[in-house]
This record gives sequence, structure tokens and C-alpha cells, in this order.
Amino acid sequence: MTAPLDIRPLAREDRAAWTPLWQAYLGFYDTAVTDEVMDTTFARYTDPDRTDMLGFLALQDDRAVGLAHVIVHSHGWRIEPVTYMQDLYAIPEARGTGVGRALIEAVYADADAAGRPAVYWMTQEDNATARLLYDRIGRLTPFIKYDRGAA
Repeated sequence: MTAPLDIRPLAREDRAAWTPLWQAYLGFYDTAVTDEVMDTTFARYTDPDRTDMLGFLALQDDRAVGLAHVIVHSHGWRIEPVTYMQDLYAIPEARGTGVGRALIEAVYADADAAGRPAVYWMTQEDNATARLLYDRIGRLTPFIKYDRGAA
């Protein structure tokens, strides 16, 4: 039997648990950030006075097994703000056990409670494992992302 899963907001005392998850997530996408960006990002997600950046941590047997990061922003086509789930990560041994789904549902619940019914996220086209979940819990849109490139 799998231990119960606890999803809760990321807190300042979670730094030691969050850092390896965040680094593994970045590694999955073959990227890294400086210590300054790491420190700033964590501070933003755990600042109780910020409502535009939120973090969630998934715990099982008091072990951090996943995270979700959210950015709340205004939208030109809506009155209410929207929720962008920028990051979602579960440790490899927790994949397929409901951690990702529980984190997304926590993001959905937070968005609903705050009156932000629109929630969206992106993933790489070839991220087949994640897309199995996303295809069940979300709706694939026809949009293609562009960016400025190296800046």
C-alpha cells in the first residue's frame, strides 16, 4: 500500500527539500540556473505577501516527491487573472503513482478558490510520459509557442 500523499503550499522551511527537486526538474530540460536565480525563485515562491507566484510541494512519508510552481497574471481576454503552471515535477520513482495528478488538482483547487478558472501549462512535444497524464486531466490546445531566442 502506498503511503498517503500530502500536497501543501511551499514554505520557507522547505528549502532543503525543494532544491534537489528543482535541480532535477531543470536537469530534465537540460538547463540550470545560477545560485542567485535559485535563491530569488525560492524566495518569490515562499513570500507570503506575493500572490503572483505560488509553489506547492508533494510529500509522502515526509519525503518531498514532487513540486508545482504557479504564476498568476492578468490576461487581456479576461477580467479575472489566469493561472500558469510553469513547472510540474515528480521524482522518477513517484511517477505513475498519482503525484502529478494530485499536484495539478491542487493547482486547479487553488485557482478555483481564488476565482481564476483558467489554468494552463506547456510541455515539450516529446514529453510522452507527462502527456499521458496531461491528456487525461487537461485539454491540448492548438497553440505553438515562440520566444525571442537568446537574449
